[in-house]
Amino acid sequence: MHAMLPIFTLIALLLSGCNSATESADLAPPQPIHDDDICHVCGMLIQPFEGPKGQAFMEGRSNAYKFCSTLDMFVFLQQPENQAQLSHAYVHDIGVTRWESPSDEAFILAKEAWYVIGHNRRGSMGHSLAPFSTREDATHFIEVHGGDIITYEDINLALLAQLGRGEGDDHAHRPEGE
Repeated sequence: MHAMLPIFTLIALLLSGCNSATESADLAPPQPIHDDDICHVCGMLIQPFEGPKGQAFMEGRSNAYKFCSTLDMFVFLQQPENQAQLSHAYVHDIGVTRWESPSDEAFILAKEAWYVIGHNRRGSMGHSLAPFSTREDATHFIEVHGGDIITYEDINLALLAQLGRGEGDDHAHRPEGE
């Protein structure tokens, strides 16, 4: 019987991997941000502003809620009624796109990103959580712009309130000349 335990464990791992692949394939892809799209939280136009943006798909909706900043998106997502309805969310990967004008081709799943907080870059709503698909890209960003790395699971309303008030920027060093 003990000899069969590793086989059952292997089968369970393989099946869970299949479920993850199926779930990812079933997710609605990110939607382009158009010139007339407005932020679901603050009502501002999204395109004119620098910094990473976000979009969230809620259960039962085919269109994404779009946000002018990662801060606004996470404030929305942290509300209990929205947490319960969230299907998935996307953020710009700042490791592969420009801060000044993030590309629609650079969206990654928000749950899989590494985030830098406390840096010296600003977005539409002041401080934006800077998302990256790799920890290495996040570390390189910190070398230039300061900050600390966190994960999706670390994001909560207390942290967002602190960032929204401009607190936490003490981690950010400013490069010469700024």
